[in-house]
Amino acid sequence: MKPDTATPLDGLVYRLVVAVDVEGYSKLDALDQALAQTRLGEVLDTAADHAGLDRAQWYRQERGDGELAVLPADTDTAWVVAHFTEGIAGALRDLRAAGTPMRLRLAMHGGTLTAGRFGLVGQAPIVTCRLLDSRVARRALADGDGDLALVISGRLYEDVVLTRFHALDPTRFRPTRFSVKGAGYSGYVCAGEPRGDAPRTPGDVRRGGLRRVG
Repeated sequence: MKPDTATPLDGLVYRLVVAVDVEGYSKLDALDQALAQTRLGEVLDTAADHAGLDRAQWYRQERGDGELAVLPADTDTAWVVAHFTEGIAGALRDLRAAGTPMRLRLAMHGGTLTAGRFGLVGQAPIVTCRLLDSRVARRALADGDGDLALVISGRLYEDVVLTRFHALDPTRFRPTRFSVKGAGYSGYVCAGEPRGDAPRTPGDVRRGGLRRVG
């Protein structure tokens, strides 16, 4: 685990959690798994650069076929949903054009958490991982034309996407509900990229806007 030294998880904090997973990773041999991990890291770095984000400031928990990350407290959540996702989609298109395609599931949620001895503790990482691993997200990726499926929590949709900051387009998200181990979850799956043709907001220029979820 790589700690977020700029914004340490001391005590209970409220943060944006982002998780990503490579489709079909377990079916690859060891060499291709290693290559997939390298490409995933490059995709995430490229997407962060596209969005003007510093991944060195994230609290990251690597998962072999993916990553679970907690972003800093001053993160503009709408900016991440809009532009980080856009950057991932663009990097995946470049991989496909180069003949080395990769397909990813991406999940986001905001809530409370802290750092435990063996990883993150709290409902925020649990909900994010449930969204990421849901049949809904897997089906959206399998049935979609692109190489990325984005799924966010119902709360993130209501508190962030509906604001339409940074040209987020609520009509590109469809609601879904599912249950895991007896617990129910609500979320929204994005059809394509989350940005529409809405006018730019002042936050698009100043990198301001919403600083937390909720």
